[in-house]
Amino acid sequence: MKKKTLALLMAAATLLSVTAGCNGGGKETETSGASSGADTSQAVENVTPEAEMENPADGGSFTYWCELNTAVSPNFSNLGETPFAKNWMEKTGTQIEFLHPPTGQMKEQFSLIIADGNLPDLMEYNWIVDYPGGPEKAIKDGVIIPLNDVFEKYCPNITKYLEEHPEIDKMIKTDEGNYYAFPFIRGDQRLCYTIGLMLRGDWLEELGLEVPETIDEWHTVLTAFKEKKGATAPYTFEYTNQMLLPADPFAFAYKTCRSFYIGDDGMVHFGAAEPGYKEYLTLMKQWYEEGLIDPDLPTMGFDQVSSKMTNGASGASIGWAGGRLGAWTTAAQVNTPEYKLVPAPYPTVNKGDFPEFGDFDSPYTGRASVAITTCCKDIERAAKLMDYAYGEEGHLAFNFGVEGESYEMVDGYPTYTKKIMESPEGWPIAQAMAAYIRGNYNGPFVQDLRYVEQYYVLDEQKQTPEVWGATNAIKHVMPPVTPTAEESKEFSSLMNEINTYRDEMTLKFILGTSELDDFDMYVENLKSMGLERAIEIQNEALKRYQAR
Repeated sequence: MKKKTLALLMAAATLLSVTAGCNGGGKETETSGASSGADTSQAVENVTPEAEMENPADGGSFTYWCELNTAVSPNFSNLGETPFAKNWMEKTGTQIEFLHPPTGQMKEQFSLIIADGNLPDLMEYNWIVDYPGGPEKAIKDGVIIPLNDVFEKYCPNITKYLEEHPEIDKMIKTDEGNYYAFPFIRGDQRLCYTIGLMLRGDWLEELGLEVPETIDEWHTVLTAFKEKKGATAPYTFEYTNQMLLPADPFAFAYKTCRSFYIGDDGMVHFGAAEPGYKEYLTLMKQWYEEGLIDPDLPTMGFDQVSSKMTNGASGASIGWAGGRLGAWTTAAQVNTPEYKLVPAPYPTVNKGDFPEFGDFDSPYTGRASVAITTCCKDIERAAKLMDYAYGEEGHLAFNFGVEGESYEMVDGYPTYTKKIMESPEGWPIAQAMAAYIRGNYNGPFVQDLRYVEQYYVLDEQKQTPEVWGATNAIKHVMPPVTPTAEESKEFSSLMNEINTYRDEMTLKFILGTSELDDFDMYVENLKSMGLERAIEIQNEALKRYQAR
């Protein structure tokens, strides 16, 4: 067994050369043209008239591989057990067998599945970021099929949506013009500001302090939390969370970030190799030495951060308005009724400056996009199943659930019922929602602003889009570019080493195990690893994206 596992891991490491075979128990695809970059249009030839709007899949049985969200997993071991999934299957007349990787092992299991060649019919993944070579390479490898003809013949709902939203249409296809997945789309810009700073508002009031806006004001506040409130970790955050790590507010203050961004010159830059990053590291090292940052920073996970934020050990953190600000407030108020978390703007160095950088989640990032694999033998019904979510009925189902059960229409507004807002099981709102919808996390659908208008029940939560959105971040965020298959292979190889080294040295600089006098040598080492070539690849991809 160990030898077999090792063989699979070795095969996964050479994923770029793998062509999925749908061997063994896997299903055969309708066409053999989906491998090695061949034309796959034959997959949808000889079909009857185009599907009508809202036409459900009307039969079929499919395997669907995806991660089980942490808001679902406390109450259900499989997405198929949820009222959401049961409603989706009932409305479309389809059977879906959901397959989930073990928690925290999504990428590892994905690699093993691809190496084995027995693919599920549908796979939910970030094909831009996490497939070596990107979506075009996944098509050429014979793993997934292009969806241009599929959209045209079977998917009137998403086709109509893309016609009405050309800016989104540009995002969800490759430079070669291939659609490759059913996307997760944030349907309103206010949904794109999801992560930000938060701190104890009740402590601020008690200490006579204002919500900090500058680095110096943050230093004053964190010092007061430590000295006057006894906080042993004044600022803590989930350092091991790869979604939070890039949104470092204190790096943003120095107009830089950990990875790639678009500069004022319109070109791609790598923030972690720039002078501003050294200034950020200098600040973090100082705060760490002063005891203003969690001493357990390198190992902090969600449970540890949650504990410290609710028991008074910490007074400030970064995270989401729902699963962090709202959840921590509710939990802490059981024992500390005056507990209050308030959102803080992204900081600047100079008072009065408008924040140039901040967190902005693009309307489409590639996350939670569902591709049809080459092992799917019923492309038509699979496509109709996925298209359902982009029509009116499916949109309501994915965002609000089952009418009469999880929501009611009140003056034309889908309003969550007490079953969601005051769960009889005692579940937090996030878990009650996740049982009935995918609107409060992600998936193959268009997210509706009206979900968050109700999800955010606290005034402080409702303030977050304006507070966290008050930046020029949208100018600097990389769009969902798709390097060519050849570029992606080279880029992935370069960045694996570069990112590992950056993360290692960032922590060493902050903890003081490496001296900041060595920062220039660190930058030279990044360049020797091929950073300049990686930036060049990103710039070329950006040019092609802008020309779409």
